[in-house]
Amino acid sequence: MEPQHPGPLAEVVSPVTAGWRLLFMPSRARELAVALGASIMVPSMVAAPLLLAALVAAVISGSSLVWGSFWVLLALTVVAVILLTVAMMYVTVSMTVRWVELRPLGTPAQVVIARFLRSSTMAMADLQRVFVIERLSLGQRQSIKVVLHTRSETVECEPATSAPLSRVDAKALTGWLTEQLGRVQVAVERQTEVKRDFLRPDEWWTRSHTAELWRVPVGEVDGIAAQRGVEGYRYTPRAYAMYSPGTSVTVYDPGRAYEVAEELRAERAAGQAADSTAAPGPAEDDATDSR
Repeated sequence: MEPQHPGPLAEVVSPVTAGWRLLFMPSRARELAVALGASIMVPSMVAAPLLLAALVAAVISGSSLVWGSFWVLLALTVVAVILLTVAMMYVTVSMTVRWVELRPLGTPAQVVIARFLRSSTMAMADLQRVFVIERLSLGQRQSIKVVLHTRSETVECEPATSAPLSRVDAKALTGWLTEQLGRVQVAVERQTEVKRDFLRPDEWWTRSHTAELWRVPVGEVDGIAAQRGVEGYRYTPRAYAMYSPGTSVTVYDPGRAYEVAEELRAERAAGQAADSTAAPGPAEDDATDSR
């Protein structure tokens, strides 16, 4: 058996008896627990304020009608928890991919996809293309997944929230898949999806936040934004609407503002490098003095 794959993929790529295994979910029990907890917590948190208000009203009033409303609301919450639990368990068990194996070692001829309760095997000839898709927001990864395109279906393999695969370098993963599947002429492509639909104005950046990111005085933000095409939005916050209706603030699109921050950082680095190259060294100074 070949040694375990070294480097950043050591936790997620390992040789097994049949071939190479790419692990998406280390523990079935943990994933089921996460799904169960989410299905219970979400409807409970949504209904909790209504249940509390109905309970207080029922205790204070003592009315049988109010008590009846409280019990109806409680019953609806329980039903919602049960339905959501069943739905999430079904989705987790039937659709979540635990691991993918490329069999055999060396030149794979089969792809095995294992889910919770079953696994399926397809010939490598049926696999047409593989995508490694990385979703980013302001330069930070939000998720990563491997998508297998076959002749008859598309299989999305997304790691569990805390799985090691969720943290691996997308470029390294793409390189390993290319190394394995290139031998059988299956194309592997890395794609990046950048979030740009930030909610305006709630998720847009204030002038002071933008100035801090760009490392410029606040007074220069408007000019840089206009020069570099950063969309701004001027509005009156709800906190000022009643007491200071004339007070408004400007916020900026985070997607483009982040790109400008990267541009400014690169320009400053290039300027510093140019200055250090242009500055005369001690030997040059001595030569100039001697002349």
